[in-house]
Amino acid sequence: MIDLRSNLRLKEILSEKDRFPIGVELVSTRGTIKQNQTPKAHAFSESLTHSPRVDWVSITDNAGGNPQLAPLALGTPILYAGKEVVIHLTCKDLNRYALESQLWLLASQGFHNILALTGDYPIESFEGRAKPVFDIDSVALLTMIKKLNGGLEVTAGGAKTKKKLDSTHFFAGAVTSNFKLHENTLLPQYDKLERKIQSGAQYIINQIGFDARKSHELIEYLRMRGLGRTPLIGNVYVLSPFVARLFHEMKIPGVVLTDELHAICEKQGSSPDKGKKFFREFAAKQLAIYRGLGYKAGYLGGVHSYREVEEILDIEKSFAPGDWKQFAKEILFSRKGEFFLFEQDEDSRLARPGEVNRQWAATLHAKKSNKNVTFLYHLSKLSHALAFTQGKGVAPLAEKICRKAKDPSHGPVWLRPIEHLAKAVLFSCHECGDCSLCETAFLCPESQCAKNQRNGPCGGTRDGKCEVYEKECIWARAYDRMKYEGKSEHLLDHAPVIQNQGLRGTSSWANFWLGKDHTATKATKKPS
Repeated sequence: MIDLRSNLRLKEILSEKDRFPIGVELVSTRGTIKQNQTPKAHAFSESLTHSPRVDWVSITDNAGGNPQLAPLALGTPILYAGKEVVIHLTCKDLNRYALESQLWLLASQGFHNILALTGDYPIESFEGRAKPVFDIDSVALLTMIKKLNGGLEVTAGGAKTKKKLDSTHFFAGAVTSNFKLHENTLLPQYDKLERKIQSGAQYIINQIGFDARKSHELIEYLRMRGLGRTPLIGNVYVLSPFVARLFHEMKIPGVVLTDELHAICEKQGSSPDKGKKFFREFAAKQLAIYRGLGYKAGYLGGVHSYREVEEILDIEKSFAPGDWKQFAKEILFSRKGEFFLFEQDEDSRLARPGEVNRQWAATLHAKKSNKNVTFLYHLSKLSHALAFTQGKGVAPLAEKICRKAKDPSHGPVWLRPIEHLAKAVLFSCHECGDCSLCETAFLCPESQCAKNQRNGPCGGTRDGKCEVYEKECIWARAYDRMKYEGKSEHLLDHAPVIQNQGLRGTSSWANFWLGKDHTATKATKKPS
């Protein structure tokens, strides 16, 4: 029997030198454990559990927005057999109370390895589409886990009495989407990556992608920012003609497969073995590239049998140490006009370490207007400076007026209709009562973001468009506005923001002036 209290071996595995550990993704399906443990699936799970070549098994949480058997059901027998298990935990289906409850359950059962995700938007299922939750996001979830690890302080008995709960021992990681097309979608992803690490992410897995230059750029970005000690795990998804078609049609949020690579996959799919040999060798080459670039581990998804896993690992093992450099020149499937943060090295065709994109650097402080710098943006900035800067402008007077109101949470009777009308017309306000307009370059995340993202963009955008609505991601628009101000590097300085749902339906103006919203809470907190 393993000691569940000290089962923290993944952290040790990822800190070992001269090793390239391998994790394998296990995807559950809809139905009971009996249905998920069909002879073939059971054999695959058993092989992963007992294989010395697989260091951990990663279990998804309602992947793709589909309802599936909870990862705990599949993970328990694997964990109790002595294999490291990573549980994916997403914010799309659970609010912060349910997420905390789930974390206590996982800790009690001996599951310490967590992959914190915002999650995919739900798709059609039982009696239509479910209402998504997105109470918090991955940054806020990591913040919660960090607090649990430090011993969460909770109110006990009287309102002024607090007690500290036992510390958990979670080893939490996160995902980053580095294969974005445009500057205003890629750089916010890098910025959010830093916020995830600051909020407690102890390892990072990159999104599925097929461009070695972007894979190199990611690790060079972390090194440039002094975050190179954070273990980076290379994500390899084993393609098939069907999966390639899904990726090419952007049916999976955040995953891109170019026309060129799709044509290759289609051609290979018409071969006698339907491309199996090619796709497994292609996956092995990607693993070799990640190993050569200095990634700490590899992560295999899209595999359905242990024989497939072994074959890929055997192929990768057969390569000579320097072969990955040639493979990197082959797997460079970028798109026309794609933005790269680093200059390209002519010989390797990868990123040139430490040398950022010169053309981009020249535009950083040019104050060049763009389509997202509108009259409303300028008006919003002026209004904020006059009325919503703590201790300045009309803010001190507004505070006094609100404190004397019959109902301070709504402010004076005459002010509430003005606020409601102005914000409804200008920002399609949903009256959350805990406003983030000033932190999102005056674009409302409540009404204009399908996932209410307040700490940066999710990873699901498609060429700058929201994965749910056919409109530009608000964080791409916010980046453009911040770049116009010469402050693009400060886009996410406010993170982490955790919205107070208890203020919903009240006046966000009054809550700001009276110091009740998250901006006041953050201002009084000491940095950890």
